[in-house]
Amino acid sequence: MKSYKRYIPEIGMLLPAIFFLAVFVFIPFFLSGYFSFTNERLIPRPIPTLWVGFRNYERVLTDPEFWSAVKNTIYFAVIVIPVQLSISLGSAMLLNSKIKGIALFRSVAILPMLTPITVIVAIWAVIFQTPDGLLNGAYQWLTQSQDYIDWLGDPNVAMLSIIMLSVWASFPFQMLIYLAGLQEIPEDRYEAASIDGFNNWNKFRYITLPGLRNTNIFVVIITTIGALSLFTQVNILTGGGPNGATMTIVQYMFSNGYSSQKIGFASSVSVIFFVAVATLGFIQRRLMKNE
Repeated sequence: MKSYKRYIPEIGMLLPAIFFLAVFVFIPFFLSGYFSFTNERLIPRPIPTLWVGFRNYERVLTDPEFWSAVKNTIYFAVIVIPVQLSISLGSAMLLNSKIKGIALFRSVAILPMLTPITVIVAIWAVIFQTPDGLLNGAYQWLTQSQDYIDWLGDPNVAMLSIIMLSVWASFPFQMLIYLAGLQEIPEDRYEAASIDGFNNWNKFRYITLPGLRNTNIFVVIITTIGALSLFTQVNILTGGGPNGATMTIVQYMFSNGYSSQKIGFASSVSVIFFVAVATLGFIQRRLMKNE
């Protein structure tokens, strides 16, 4: 019995975290699984909750709006992931260098990470403003015309605007992870490569990339999950519009669960989304063979 007493402080410190995980993660997750097989509504009604089996899943998988949301989400992820990782890695390498004035760049680079995403979105809403926002002002100056772009109202441009905002807002987190990975690579490898006559590209190809292998796997997985979970930017700026051009899976789930109050239907979307993301993360990890 005495051997267990030494773990009491550790257990006491873990209990609050376990409690909040249970209340805000595990219990809602299992409730979603249950609700997905019912006709549960957000606001109670006289009609009792009924078990409907797989009817919600059938309705989701046959809904054209759902597949449009899937297409938009994949389109967003396919563009954001490589662009964001490239910018993050490039910024991390710059931060890891010893060039003059790098301290100022470090301070500026982490600003998006220190700012709440809702504040960032509000700032970019002003930048995207039509017709006299900052971006349109720059566009008119470059083209020497009075034309403007409806950044959030044009179906052909709206998702690209969300992508632009998302890349800028999220890259500092991946940048810091890459920076930590770069600092784990022994400096003597680069010194030996310099003696052997390696140029900067060969150092990057044969030393930096192999040294960041496990870091890359981790960053790719978390960036993929983050991209597929796109919601805040869309919900605040466009609400899934115009004409569904920015409707994502999570926004689709939110619209059906809260706006339309179809909790059972939205829960089935969340289960499908969870299974898809978990499967994709597993496949990525297996293909990349994390060490």
